[in-house]
Amino acid sequence: MAAVICGSLAFDTIMTFEGRFADQILPDQLHILNVSFLVPGLRRDFGGCAGNIAYSLNALGGNALPMATVGSDGGSYVERLRSLGISTEFVRQVDDTFTAQAMIMNDRDNNQITAFHPGAMQQAHITRIAAREDIRIGIIAPDGRDAMLQHAEQFEAAGIPFVFDPGQGLPMFDGKELAHFVDLASWVVVNDYEGKMLSQRTGWSLAEISRRVRGLVVTLAAEGCEVWTGGEREHIAAVTPTAVVEPTGCGDAWRGALLYGLEKEWPLARCAALGNQLGALKIAQRGPQNYSVDRKSLGL
Repeated sequence: MAAVICGSLAFDTIMTFEGRFADQILPDQLHILNVSFLVPGLRRDFGGCAGNIAYSLNALGGNALPMATVGSDGGSYVERLRSLGISTEFVRQVDDTFTAQAMIMNDRDNNQITAFHPGAMQQAHITRIAAREDIRIGIIAPDGRDAMLQHAEQFEAAGIPFVFDPGQGLPMFDGKELAHFVDLASWVVVNDYEGKMLSQRTGWSLAEISRRVRGLVVTLAAEGCEVWTGGEREHIAAVTPTAVVEPTGCGDAWRGALLYGLEKEWPLARCAALGNQLGALKIAQRGPQNYSVDRKSLGL
């Protein structure tokens, strides 16, 4: 069975700043901020939420169907997916814009500053979701605003349960819109900061949100995650990585594992635990799609 992954395909330009952002940004001078960072390390990776999640799910042996839009420069990304055995059935290429681009700078403490150009992602709503026998689950990851709104409605109309994972797209929506997403979704995933914003804008506590869906997960970076079901909270411990090299893509690796478990109807806590394992594998490697998965060592 397959999982439809709605989100971005993007090229990530990843830069390494060898110092600490906190040492360069003066809190009392933010009103006249003018900062330059020397970045000796620079590279370009395949990224974007849909691509990264699809990579993770595919590595685990799942069937990923990324639904995304690339621009005139996106041919190499399409070929990359095909070379990995990932379907490009729902990947649309448009000629009048660039593929989404993320410029990501990491400091020595693994803090990040990101600039994002959406490009072709803004036309992601053109591709529609319809019921199909082989599609069992879906996810709405950060994407164009119209795409996120319309794909949620289309998942619900098609009877396909889905994860609402707004990520950095959450601030685009007001409380009424976010409440509607929650009511349509089967599961909700946010990080700690996003969880506070979601609660603030909807007026619902995390416990109340969890009672409106099959489950809610709040990821806590190095502290693991919290799994909420029926108003009850359970902490899932983090997995210690062999090395901490780069955080870019850790959340997406986690989400691919979540989809793998949900498609197999695992308990949500087990899905989250596998996600923590994938996140630990990813953070030990550079780039969001450069780690390998030994399914046997994961007990799969």
